[in-house]
Amino acid sequence: MMQYWFVVVFALSLINIAFADEPIPITASGTMDQVRFDGKWSFETEWKQASLNTYAYGDEIMILRSAHQGDFVYILIDMYTDVSVDKEDKAIVCFDAGNEKNTIADSNDFCFMALMSIDTGITYQGSKKGDHNFELVENHPELIAIGGQSDENDRYSTIPHSSYEFKIPTEVIGRNSVYGFYLSVFDANSQNYYSYPLNITSISIFSSPSQWGEIYSPDKSLPEFDLPLLLMFPALGIVLYFTRRQRITENSEHE
Repeated sequence: MMQYWFVVVFALSLINIAFADEPIPITASGTMDQVRFDGKWSFETEWKQASLNTYAYGDEIMILRSAHQGDFVYILIDMYTDVSVDKEDKAIVCFDAGNEKNTIADSNDFCFMALMSIDTGITYQGSKKGDHNFELVENHPELIAIGGQSDENDRYSTIPHSSYEFKIPTEVIGRNSVYGFYLSVFDANSQNYYSYPLNITSISIFSSPSQWGEIYSPDKSLPEFDLPLLLMFPALGIVLYFTRRQRITENSEHE
Protein backbone atom coordinates (compact mmCIF):
# COMPACT_ATOMS: atom_id res chain seq x y z
CA MET A 1 0.00 0.00 0.00
CA MET A 2 2.83 2.41 0.86
CA GLN A 3 4.45 1.65 -2.50
CA TYR A 4 1.18 2.53 -4.24
CA TRP A 5 0.95 5.90 -2.51
CA PHE A 6 4.59 6.60 -3.35
CA VAL A 7 3.85 6.03 -7.04
CA VAL A 8 0.78 8.29 -6.88
CA VAL A 9 2.66 11.11 -5.13
CA PHE A 10 5.58 10.79 -7.56
CA ALA A 11 3.22 10.90 -10.55
CA LEU A 12 1.46 13.96 -9.20
CA SER A 13 4.79 15.68 -8.70
CA LEU A 14 5.64 15.05 -12.35
CA ILE A 15 2.30 16.50 -13.43
CA ASN A 16 2.99 19.62 -11.36
CA ILE A 17 6.40 20.04 -12.94
CA ALA A 18 5.06 19.44 -16.44
CA PHE A 19 2.19 21.90 -16.22
CA ALA A 20 3.50 24.45 -13.71
CA ASP A 21 4.26 27.03 -16.42
CA GLU A 22 1.15 26.41 -18.52
CA PRO A 23 -0.90 29.48 -19.55
CA ILE A 24 -3.28 30.66 -16.85
CA PRO A 25 -7.04 30.82 -17.60
CA ILE A 26 -8.75 33.93 -16.24
CA THR A 27 -12.39 33.52 -15.28
CA ALA A 28 -15.30 35.84 -15.99
CA SER A 29 -16.92 36.49 -12.61
CA GLY A 30 -20.02 38.23 -11.32
CA THR A 31 -18.81 38.70 -7.74
CA MET A 32 -15.48 40.51 -7.95
CA ASP A 33 -17.16 43.85 -7.27
CA GLN A 34 -17.79 42.50 -3.76
CA VAL A 35 -14.09 42.04 -2.95
CA ARG A 36 -12.98 43.89 0.18
CA PHE A 37 -9.53 45.18 -0.72
CA ASP A 38 -7.54 44.68 2.46
CA GLY A 39 -4.81 42.44 1.05
CA LYS A 40 -6.33 39.15 2.20
CA TRP A 41 -9.18 36.64 1.77
CA SER A 42 -11.71 38.44 3.96
CA PHE A 43 -14.86 36.32 3.87
CA GLU A 44 -15.85 32.81 2.78
CA THR A 45 -17.07 33.51 -0.76
CA GLU A 46 -14.82 36.47 -1.59
CA TRP A 47 -12.58 34.88 -4.25
CA LYS A 48 -14.51 31.65 -4.89
CA GLN A 49 -15.63 32.71 -8.37
CA ALA A 50 -12.07 33.08 -9.63
CA SER A 51 -9.80 30.64 -11.44
CA LEU A 52 -7.37 28.72 -9.23
CA ASN A 53 -3.71 27.91 -9.89
CA THR A 54 -1.31 26.45 -7.32
CA TYR A 55 2.49 26.65 -7.54
CA ALA A 56 5.05 24.84 -5.40
CA TYR A 57 8.58 26.08 -4.71
CA GLY A 58 10.01 23.35 -2.53
CA ASP A 59 8.22 23.81 0.79
CA GLU A 60 6.69 27.14 -0.25
CA ILE A 61 3.21 27.21 -1.81
CA MET A 62 1.62 30.05 -3.80
CA ILE A 63 -2.11 30.21 -4.54
CA LEU A 64 -3.15 32.39 -7.48
CA ARG A 65 -6.79 33.38 -8.01
CA SER A 66 -7.65 35.46 -11.09
CA ALA A 67 -10.85 36.82 -12.61
CA HIS A 68 -12.25 39.68 -14.65
CA GLN A 69 -15.46 41.65 -14.31
CA GLY A 70 -16.53 44.87 -15.96
CA ASP A 71 -13.57 47.18 -16.50
CA PHE A 72 -11.13 45.39 -14.21
CA VAL A 73 -8.87 42.35 -13.86
CA TYR A 74 -8.65 40.94 -10.33
CA ILE A 75 -5.71 39.02 -8.85
CA LEU A 76 -5.22 37.39 -5.44
CA ILE A 77 -1.81 35.98 -4.49
CA ASP A 78 -1.95 33.89 -1.32
CA MET A 79 1.47 32.81 0.05
CA TYR A 80 -0.01 30.65 2.78
CA THR A 81 3.32 29.06 3.75
CA ASP A 82 4.98 32.46 4.30
CA VAL A 83 4.11 32.97 7.97
CA SER A 84 6.90 35.50 8.57
CA VAL A 85 5.10 38.63 7.38
CA ASP A 86 7.56 41.53 6.99
CA LYS A 87 7.00 45.13 5.95
CA GLU A 88 9.56 44.61 3.15
CA ASP A 89 7.48 41.81 1.57
CA LYS A 90 6.07 42.70 -1.84
CA ALA A 91 4.46 41.26 -4.96
CA ILE A 92 4.29 42.36 -8.58
CA VAL A 93 2.05 41.33 -11.48
CA CYS A 94 2.88 42.25 -15.07
CA PHE A 95 0.89 42.26 -18.31
CA ASP A 96 2.16 42.45 -21.88
CA ALA A 97 -0.84 43.69 -23.88
CA GLY A 98 0.74 42.63 -27.17
CA ASN A 99 2.15 39.33 -25.82
CA GLU A 100 5.22 40.10 -27.90
CA LYS A 101 7.85 38.48 -25.64
CA ASN A 102 10.31 41.32 -26.30
CA THR A 103 13.65 41.26 -24.49
CA ILE A 104 13.31 44.95 -23.63
CA ALA A 105 9.98 46.09 -22.18
CA ASP A 106 8.02 48.51 -24.37
CA SER A 107 5.12 50.89 -23.81
CA ASN A 108 2.41 48.18 -23.74
CA ASP A 109 4.11 46.32 -20.88
CA PHE A 110 2.78 47.23 -17.41
CA CYS A 111 3.70 46.05 -13.92
CA PHE A 112 1.77 46.72 -10.72
CA MET A 113 3.44 46.36 -7.34
CA ALA A 114 1.81 45.75 -3.95
CA LEU A 115 3.87 46.39 -0.84
CA MET A 116 3.22 45.15 2.66
CA SER A 117 4.29 48.48 4.14
CA ILE A 118 1.89 50.86 2.32
CA ASP A 119 -1.68 50.73 1.00
CA THR A 120 -0.89 52.44 -2.31
CA GLY A 121 0.15 50.38 -5.30
CA ILE A 122 2.91 51.35 -7.72
CA THR A 123 2.70 51.27 -11.53
CA TYR A 124 5.60 50.68 -13.90
CA GLN A 125 5.50 50.92 -17.69
CA GLY A 126 7.95 49.73 -20.29
CA SER A 127 10.02 52.58 -21.64
CA LYS A 128 8.49 54.39 -24.61
CA LYS A 129 12.03 55.16 -25.76
CA GLY A 130 13.05 51.49 -25.65
CA ASP A 131 16.31 52.34 -23.89
CA HIS A 132 15.69 50.49 -20.62
CA ASN A 133 13.15 48.14 -19.09
CA PHE A 134 10.62 49.79 -16.77
CA GLU A 135 9.99 53.27 -15.47
CA LEU A 136 7.75 54.56 -12.72
CA VAL A 137 4.50 56.14 -13.99
CA GLU A 138 1.41 57.65 -12.43
CA ASN A 139 -1.18 55.24 -11.03
CA HIS A 140 -4.59 54.97 -12.64
CA PRO A 141 -7.00 56.48 -10.06
CA GLU A 142 -8.89 53.17 -9.74
CA LEU A 143 -5.85 50.91 -9.41
CA ILE A 144 -5.65 48.91 -6.19
CA ALA A 145 -2.55 46.90 -5.25
CA ILE A 146 -2.24 46.03 -1.57
CA GLY A 147 -0.46 43.56 0.67
CA GLY A 148 -1.91 42.16 3.88
CA GLN A 149 -1.72 39.52 6.58
CA SER A 150 -4.30 36.78 6.19
CA ASP A 151 -6.17 35.50 9.22
CA GLU A 152 -8.88 33.05 10.32
CA ASN A 153 -11.01 33.92 7.25
CA ASP A 154 -8.41 32.64 4.81
CA ARG A 155 -9.52 29.68 2.71
CA TYR A 156 -6.14 27.91 2.79
CA SER A 157 -4.63 28.49 6.22
CA THR A 158 -5.81 30.17 9.42
CA ILE A 159 -2.20 30.81 10.44
CA PRO A 160 -1.35 34.47 9.65
CA HIS A 161 0.61 34.73 6.39
CA SER A 162 1.32 37.15 3.55
CA SER A 163 -1.15 37.74 0.72
CA TYR A 164 -1.82 40.37 -1.94
CA GLU A 165 -4.85 41.73 -3.81
CA PHE A 166 -4.93 43.63 -7.12
CA LYS A 167 -7.68 45.47 -8.98
CA ILE A 168 -6.24 46.44 -12.36
CA PRO A 169 -8.15 48.70 -14.79
CA THR A 170 -8.44 47.29 -18.30
CA GLU A 171 -8.17 50.89 -19.47
CA VAL A 172 -4.46 50.57 -18.65
CA ILE A 173 -3.63 47.11 -19.99
CA GLY A 174 -6.27 46.98 -22.76
CA ARG A 175 -8.91 44.30 -23.36
CA ASN A 176 -7.36 41.20 -24.89
CA SER A 177 -8.12 37.49 -24.98
CA VAL A 178 -4.48 36.75 -24.07
CA TYR A 179 -1.68 38.70 -22.39
CA GLY A 180 1.92 38.00 -21.64
CA PHE A 181 1.90 37.51 -17.86
CA TYR A 182 4.40 37.46 -15.03
CA LEU A 183 4.21 37.60 -11.26
CA SER A 184 6.82 37.63 -8.56
CA VAL A 185 6.66 37.63 -4.77
CA PHE A 186 9.56 38.70 -2.57
CA ASP A 187 9.82 37.16 0.92
CA ALA A 188 12.02 39.49 2.96
CA ASN A 189 12.61 36.91 5.69
CA SER A 190 14.20 34.35 3.37
CA GLN A 191 15.33 36.92 0.77
CA ASN A 192 13.80 34.66 -1.90
CA TYR A 193 11.71 35.43 -5.00
CA TYR A 194 8.84 33.18 -6.08
CA SER A 195 7.58 33.68 -9.60
CA TYR A 196 5.38 32.57 -12.47
CA PRO A 197 6.70 31.23 -14.77
CA LEU A 198 8.58 29.01 -12.34
CA ASN A 199 11.64 28.68 -14.57
CA ILE A 200 12.61 32.30 -13.94
CA THR A 201 15.46 32.50 -11.45
CA SER A 202 15.78 36.17 -10.62
CA ILE A 203 17.65 38.34 -8.17
CA SER A 204 15.11 41.08 -8.84
CA ILE A 205 11.34 41.31 -8.71
CA PHE A 206 11.39 42.46 -12.36
CA SER A 207 11.93 40.20 -15.36
CA SER A 208 12.31 40.56 -19.12
CA PRO A 209 8.98 40.13 -21.02
CA SER A 210 10.74 37.53 -23.16
CA GLN A 211 10.56 35.20 -20.14
CA TRP A 212 6.90 35.76 -19.28
CA GLY A 213 4.14 33.19 -19.51
CA GLU A 214 0.54 33.88 -20.57
CA ILE A 215 -2.85 34.56 -19.02
CA TYR A 216 -5.90 34.13 -21.25
CA SER A 217 -9.69 34.31 -21.36
CA PRO A 218 -10.82 30.81 -22.47
CA ASP A 219 -14.24 32.01 -23.69
CA LYS A 220 -12.87 35.26 -25.17
CA SER A 221 -15.16 37.16 -22.77
CA LEU A 222 -12.56 39.70 -21.68
CA PRO A 223 -12.32 41.70 -24.96
CA GLU A 224 -15.24 43.98 -25.81
CA PHE A 225 -16.95 44.41 -29.15
CA ASP A 226 -15.90 47.58 -30.92
CA LEU A 227 -18.57 50.29 -30.89
CA PRO A 228 -19.35 50.04 -34.64
CA LEU A 229 -20.03 46.32 -34.17
CA LEU A 230 -22.31 47.02 -31.24
CA LEU A 231 -24.29 49.49 -33.35
CA MET A 232 -24.53 47.01 -36.18
CA PHE A 233 -26.82 44.59 -34.29
CA PRO A 234 -29.79 46.95 -33.76
CA ALA A 235 -29.37 48.28 -37.30
CA LEU A 236 -29.49 44.73 -38.64
CA GLY A 237 -32.63 44.08 -36.60
CA ILE A 238 -34.35 47.14 -38.10
CA VAL A 239 -33.45 46.04 -41.63
CA LEU A 240 -34.80 42.53 -41.02
CA TYR A 241 -37.99 43.94 -39.51
CA PHE A 242 -38.80 46.17 -42.49
CA THR A 243 -37.79 43.46 -44.98
CA ARG A 244 -40.20 41.05 -43.34
CA ARG A 245 -43.02 43.66 -43.35
CA GLN A 246 -42.46 44.36 -47.03
CA ARG A 247 -42.71 40.68 -47.88
CA ILE A 248 -45.96 40.35 -45.91
CA THR A 249 -47.41 43.37 -47.76
CA GLU A 250 -46.37 42.00 -51.15
CA ASN A 251 -47.89 38.60 -50.37
CA SER A 252 -51.15 40.25 -49.31
CA GLU A 253 -51.37 42.19 -52.55
CA HIS A 254 -50.94 39.00 -54.62
CA GLU A 255 -53.65 37.10 -52.81
